[in-house]
Amino acid sequence: MSRPPYPPFTRESAIEKVRLAENAWNTRDAEKVSLAYTPDSWWRNRAEFVQGREQIVALLRRKWTRELDYRLVKELWAFDGHRIAVRFAYEYHDDSGQWYRAYGNENWEFDDAGLMHHRHASINEHPIRADERKLLWDTSGPRPLDHPGLTALGF
Repeated sequence: MSRPPYPPFTRESAIEKVRLAENAWNTRDAEKVSLAYTPDSWWRNRAEFVQGREQIVALLRRKWTRELDYRLVKELWAFDGHRIAVRFAYEYHDDSGQWYRAYGNENWEFDDAGLMHHRHASINEHPIRADERKLLWDTSGPRPLDHPGLTALGF
């Protein structure tokens, strides 16, 4: 199995890889998302450490069970060879209706087939009012091409 674009990354291919990841995560389909990672992929997500697609799927299912109406925007921060660094923001609400905005950074490392085998994520979040939301599009799935990115939103 492979997942283009492949390393070593150019600026254009790194930007494409970031947008493809963002689009996949916005589907909130844990199985689909897990296919972008090697079968033995290693993650640090906040204080949780998981390894392998089965554990990735379980983590994502737990995440999207409690993070409702999740919307994510990622932006390339840096790249080199087989590595990409991104910054991101996402918004969601919990089952009580309280909205949150999370900010973070991820460091990714890929194999030659374009599958991610390491993901290190640092994430902080805070409550927001519904009228403070900025990641607004109608359905789950990719962010519309005309929706602003992080820099344009002032994040």
